[in-house]
Order: sequence, then structure tokens, then C-alpha cells
Amino acid sequence: MTRDEEEDDLLEEVGVARPVQIVVADEEEHSFSLQEEALERLLLQEEVQDLNVVVVSVAGAFRKGKSFLLDFMLRFMYKQSDSWVGGEEQPLTGFTWRGGCERETTGILAWSEVFVVEKPDGSKVAVLLIDTQGAFDSQSTIKDCATLFALSTMTSSVQVYNLSQNVQEDDLQHLQLFTEYGRLAMEEVYEKPFQTLMFLIRDWSYPYEHPYGLEGGLSFLEKRLQVKQNQHEELQNVRKHIHSCFSNISCFLLPHPGLKVATNPHFDGRLRDIDEEFKKELVNLVPTLLSPENLVEKEIGGVKITCRDLLHYFKAYMKIYQGEELPHPKSMLQATAEANNLAAVAGAKDMYNKSMEQVCGGDKPYISPSELERRHTELRQASVRHFRSVKKMGGEDFCRRYQEQLEAELDEAYANFSKHNDGKNIFYAARTPATLFAVMFVMYVMSMVTGFVGINTVATLCNLVMGAALTALCIWAYVKYSGEFREVGGVIDQVAETLWEQVFSKLFEVARSKVPLASLIPTPRPRLASNNNVKKKN
Repeated sequence: MTRDEEEDDLLEEVGVARPVQIVVADEEEHSFSLQEEALERLLLQEEVQDLNVVVVSVAGAFRKGKSFLLDFMLRFMYKQSDSWVGGEEQPLTGFTWRGGCERETTGILAWSEVFVVEKPDGSKVAVLLIDTQGAFDSQSTIKDCATLFALSTMTSSVQVYNLSQNVQEDDLQHLQLFTEYGRLAMEEVYEKPFQTLMFLIRDWSYPYEHPYGLEGGLSFLEKRLQVKQNQHEELQNVRKHIHSCFSNISCFLLPHPGLKVATNPHFDGRLRDIDEEFKKELVNLVPTLLSPENLVEKEIGGVKITCRDLLHYFKAYMKIYQGEELPHPKSMLQATAEANNLAAVAGAKDMYNKSMEQVCGGDKPYISPSELERRHTELRQASVRHFRSVKKMGGEDFCRRYQEQLEAELDEAYANFSKHNDGKNIFYAARTPATLFAVMFVMYVMSMVTGFVGINTVATLCNLVMGAALTALCIWAYVKYSGEFREVGGVIDQVAETLWEQVFSKLFEVARSKVPLASLIPTPRPRLASNNNVKKKN
């Protein structure tokens, strides 16, 4: 078969099918949006909308051959025969892929044709292939990576975790973070919220330890995910978490496709350029995922869902990730730096609180406000110096935010200590009844004077105010005695404090300025000279 005939044959198989963007990434805003119309056209096709759905998704780091692998899956789905892998001269088409070091796929793409497959039991299912943007590229944040990986895991029945050469500890930690982010978004957390996870190890270089394929992968993964008694608790928790998230976990070891694939910029997927060992294992891998007897139908809460249901779940999950309900995942450095700075803030604040307790704590006597403010200023500066002296991660600008947070918390603590200190002042505690008594006295005097001169309206108004003050005083006394209606007591205290600060204290200041204190103290009378003194002068 000639090259042109092979290309025509493939175009006939593929038809007008193409990759469809269902989740679009906004690189500037670092947000994602769901292409609802495209997804509806995909999942609400009459022949598939009521069929149970099988969703196979490939996710992992960028530039590791995810789209390349999915195109071989497309060949299998279109041919469904022993010769599905194609001819030696047939270029690979389908999901867009290319060589190089820059990312190709963004957001989440699905193949526009949903395949209808009959299972061995006679039931028909719809198979959807999904390609996911690679994680950890230079333009994506940890939140971006977590959102895409979690979304693809939540909506897929089989998640292929595409890794290179080995399963490293950071791969497991990222998987733990991403799956936990997905589990947070689900309304109900089931015992094992996700279904099948396959670790696909590309470019496996140790076939002498664990042979290529599924069996070698299972023996390798069992050893790598084993929880041992002598392991650190952190390592144990990662492995326990992964086991708790997926109903079925497997691993496939795939050899390197060859130097022509890796180094030839014009490589277009022809089998003649791919190593035989890779082609042999590829023929085993794809049917393991997509042959009718191996298809895994998507379930949520133990209930199989249809294409129509999947559309609703996509919308619901995207709405959650577009909101602010979930915490934002952070890089390991940022999370460590935050914890480091928060610990320094807590230590400095604790030092301040202990020192202030020695100054005006519960069993300490009342201290003048000016002295309290002076001690607060000294201790505040000492606490900030302590915070700055602690070695912290994140850099000067990052740490400055936490220093400002510490200063705000210290000022808030000082306000509480100041209120506690004022409560020890018997005159401060008596301010409310004193103010109310002063109002009643003033109103009584004004009522008597205005009544005497015949201004009865003003006299009546003064009597009403005096009655209201007396009622407020009685209510305040009951609140302080019983502890009930504290809100009402607080309002009375606030009104009394306002009257004291705005009226009586100012009147007192005016009176003190006009009548000097020295004038109120009697001056000593001059002594008269006695007769004896007069005689002596004489």
C-alpha cells in the first residue's frame, strides 16, 4: 500500500473527527472555563447520550508523550482488529503532538467522536478519550496543575498517570496532592472516590529487574507502594492515601521508542522509525485499556453514569473549581515558607502575651493607661525584633506580610489588655451609673427651674429624660446582677460612655480651665505682728 493510499485510508477512518477543547485555560488569569456547547454536542448525541460511559484520560507531566499515546488508542478504537497498529509508513494523526521541549496541549481536550463498543455480555457502552494539559510547565501554577489533574481524575473511569523512567517520591506526593484536591471538590466522599489508576512508566530502563509490560509493572508497583514499619510516617501516609483513593491500581512498563523518535525533528509517528520492543509492548498496552472485556464504566457513588450524567458532573465540578470554596494548592516551598513564618508569628505573639500578663494580667492591680501604653510599645518592638531574628524561608518581601500580620495581631491584643485593665478601675466600672445619676440630677434641677418660671413643656421633657435615665439605670443594674440581656447592657454602657466623653468630660475641662484649681485652695492669711515684737524693735 502506497503512502497516499494509507493516508486516505486513515482519513476515511477518522472522517471529520478531531480533538475538541472542552476545558479552556486562561493563562493570564490562571483560570479554566468549560466549553459547555462543545461538551453538549459531544455527550448529547442521540446514539450515545443514554449509554453508560467509559472515560479514559491520560495525565502527567508535560512533554512526556501523552498525546502520542492517545493517537495509538484512536487507531485501536477505529480498527478493532489484530492489525490495528497500522502500517510501517503510516503517519500518526489524531490528537495534536510534536517533538520538542515546549508544551503542546492546553486545558482538556476530548476526541469529537464518542465510540460505541459492545461488551462481551452484549451491553453497549460509549467510550470517550481525553487528553490533559501537561503538568509542571513554565506557565502553570500548582493550582492550575492540581485543578486539571483532579478534574480529569474525577470525570474519568481510567486515569493513566504518564511518568518517565521511574516512579519517584515527588510523583507520589503530587498524586496525593492532586487527588486530595479532587476529593475536596466532591460533594460526598466515598470510601474510594476514584476508580482505576494506571501508572504508565515510559522509557523503562531496568527490564532485568522488572520486565516490560503489565506483570513487571505490577511487581514493581507493589514494591514501590509497599507500606513498611520502618518507613517515615510521611512516606507511609502518601502510600496509604493513594490506596484509599482508587479502587484499582495497576502499572505498565513501556520501553523507550528509540533515538529516531527522540531526536528526529521530522518524526511523524511512522512505525518504521519506532523500536520493535516499543511496538511489541504498545500492542499489549492499548488493548489492556480499551478492549471490550477490559473497559471500565464510569461510576460515581457506586452508580454507573451515562453520557448525559457526565455532562452534569462536568458542569458541577467546574463550578466548584471556578469558585473560592476550595483552598489553593501551593508549591512545597510556598507551603513550607508559610508554615515557617506562621510559627515565627506565633512565637513572637506568645512572648508578647506572656510579658503583658506580667504587667496587667488577671491578678495584677490596675495600671495607668499611659504606663500600659508605654510597656506595650516596648514589648511590641521586642516581639517584632524576635520575629525578625528567627530564620525564615520565603525572602524579605514574603516575610514582610507576616510581620505586618504580627503587628496587627499585637495591636488587637493590646486593645484587649487595655479593656481588661480598665475593668479593674473601680471608677471606670462606675462610669455608667455615675453618668446616669448625673443626667438625672441635671434633669431634676432643670425641671425644678423651668417649672418654677412657668415653662412647663421643658419641665415635662426634663422629667421624661430623668425617668428614662432612671429606667436605664435599673435595667443596667439588673443586667450586671443577673448576666442576662447582655446586649442591652452593652448598649446602655455605650450610650453612657458617649455622654461621658462628649458632654460631661468636656464640661469638666471647660470648668477647670475657667476656674483655676489654685483659686479653690484658700490662701494663708498674713500674721499680725505681736506686741512683744514691737517692743523688741523699740
